[in-house]
Order: sequence, then C-alpha cells, then structure tokens
Amino acid sequence: MSKTGTVYLIGAGPGDRGLITVKGQKLLQKADVIVYDYLVNTDLLDFAKENAEIIYVGKKAGQKEMSQQRINALLVRKAKRFTTVARLKGGDPFIFGRGGEEAEYLQEKEVSFEIVPGVSSVSAVPAYAGISLTHREFTSSFTVVTGHENPSKGKSNIPWEALSQIGTIVFLMGVKNLKKNMLKLMGAGKSPDTPVAVITWGTYPVQTTLTGKIANISDLVNKRKDITSPGIVVVGEVVNLREKINWYESAPLFGKTVLVTRPKKQSESFINLLEAKGARIISFPTIEIAPPKSFQALDSAINSISSYDWIIFTSVNGVTAFFKRLRELSKDIRVLYGAKIAAIGDITSQAVKNMGINVDLVPEDFRAEGLIKLFKKHNVNDTKILLPRAKIARDLLPQTL
Repeated sequence: MSKTGTVYLIGAGPGDRGLITVKGQKLLQKADVIVYDYLVNTDLLDFAKENAEIIYVGKKAGQKEMSQQRINALLVRKAKRFTTVARLKGGDPFIFGRGGEEAEYLQEKEVSFEIVPGVSSVSAVPAYAGISLTHREFTSSFTVVTGHENPSKGKSNIPWEALSQIGTIVFLMGVKNLKKNMLKLMGAGKSPDTPVAVITWGTYPVQTTLTGKIANISDLVNKRKDITSPGIVVVGEVVNLREKINWYESAPLFGKTVLVTRPKKQSESFINLLEAKGARIISFPTIEIAPPKSFQALDSAINSISSYDWIIFTSVNGVTAFFKRLRELSKDIRVLYGAKIAAIGDITSQAVKNMGINVDLVPEDFRAEGLIKLFKKHNVNDTKILLPRAKIARDLLPQTL
C-alpha cells in the first residue's frame, strides 16, 4: 500500500459511552480526525484531543445526508493528510454498519486501515432490557436480521419460512417495518402468540421497552408516541425473562434527567455516580475556570508568604491555581512552612495533601459558615490570613474573618 495515515474503523458500541472498548477509546484520544455517525454517543467525542478535527457524517431517515461514496472519499482524503483517522460507527462496524464497504474502498485506494470491533447492539440492547438471547430452558440459537432491507434490491433475501423456525429473532432497525415483518412471520407459520419486545434508544438513559405478541405489537406501538427509531425488535420466548431480570430500567434514577453545571473535568466522578444509578445527564457548565487577568495580587502574596499565619483553600480550583503559580515563580512547598492550612471540604483537603502538605483544619460543614464557626474556637485576632479564591466567590468568609 502507498504511504498514508491509518483509518481505524472503530465500533462505538450501542450507546452507553462505557461500552466502547479500551482500544477504541485510546485511538479516539490520539486521533487527528474523527469521522462519526448519527448513532454514536457524542459524549465519546470528549476523548478527542483539543486540536482534533471532528466531522459528522450521520445518516438519519428523512433528512439530508452525506452519501456513502462521499464518506469513502472523505476517509481517503483525510488519511493522505493525517496520521490517525478514527471512523467511529455505532455498535460494531461489521454488523449492519457498512464497515465492510468502507474497508473495501480503502483497500482499493491503497489506504492503510484497521478494524476495531465494538459491542454490538444485537446483544447489548436486549441485555439492557433484561432479555437473554439464549437460555437453556427456551432456545440455544438466535438469528439477526435487518428490519429494513436495501430497497434497491427489489426482492427480499430473508428466508421467512426458515426464520419462523428459529428460537430467537433479532430485527435491527426494526421499528419502521414492524407491522410488515410481523405479518411475514405469521404468514410463514410463526405463532401469533409469540412474545415480542420493541426496544428503542437501547442502553441510553432514555431507553424504552414495550412488550407484546406478534399479533398485537404493531398496534401497541402505534398507540405510543415514545416508541421511535432507532429500535431493535426481539421475537421469542426469551422476552418473558424481562419480568425477572429487568435490571437497567429498574435503577433508582432511571427516567430522571439531571443538569450538571460544574465544569466537565471536575464533575466526571459525580456524573459517573449518577449514571450508575440510571440518570440521564445533561452537562451544562455555567462557569469557566480561567487565570486572572493580572497575577500581581497573587504574586505579591506568594512573595511575602512567610508573613501569613493561615492559608485557606475553599476549592480544588483554588488549590490547583495557587500551586501552579507557586511553581511558575520558581518556588515550592518549602516556602509555606510557617503557615497553617485550612480547607473547606474533604476533596479540597485531599487536593492540598496531594501537593505534599498536611491540612490543619477542615470543618464538618463544607461551607464558609462551617469554617467561620470552627475559627471561633481559635484565636485569629491579629493573624494574617491568605485566601486564594475565585473572583466570583462569596464575600462572607473574608468579611467575617
């Protein structure tokens, strides 16, 4: 092959951002260009490096889309200019993802490529709905079928008679043609009483699951406005397992939406906790952490740090900014030897300890009021206190002290 960058056809998983593979995540972190589809969870783009070029080429029914030919050509152009091109596709790129077509095109154009398999929605979405595709008491096999065949083929290639004999059937992209496909199954001899589950936006916090039977599932879906594409249809007795093992939709915060206003880098652990309980998270930072326009006041304080009796840290941001500036002034923690340290909150306290300094005072109430109450037990008259903090912080602490 000619000398080009490498295009990585990466499976992004079915939706839940935690289901991307370790290899896929590492490639996103180093990619120069990321080309992604409609069904990719955009939270995965947070892994991209700051200067990465991010290109959306999603295909959604009823909307103007970039043709497959243009996507193929785009991948080749980017591979000729950049070292690492990440082609991010929902689920697994080789399962109804047109990854094979893209790989063929890259091969023809002598562009280096690699395949990074992903967790497929075929198994993951039913699992998140509490449905095991195989089970010793029900079936030892399952079949995966597209619910939306290529209309240009004219004649269906699906062997409906053979399909009707299979224990579990999974229709991907199965919502739009649900009624048509159920009629074909019944026409091929499948019992109209066979259980069916329709799962939309599977593995996302907005996942919706509706169960019924082959004979009535289409009518049930038509009565619901929340059953929309993308969706998977599972047909078979294993659907009844959902009554016992519906774990994901039973989470305490499932169906709840939480708006998180902290900066993303500082809210990640909190977001992970909420997501583990089933919540849908909207990250909407309302403040930006930025250095001051002038370091004059902080530099003056640091240069006379030996004159301070106490240094109070009210946030992790304050700790980070203070010690960063300390290093920029060619100083280190040894200059703080004469001052006692107070911190509001265990996390702030730990941030100070991570700098190699013990904390003398941490209030039980993680607010300025708690520290003020605690300081009343100490004689702070005629003491000099340094309070490195954000510009928008409350005035209660400096005014009271």
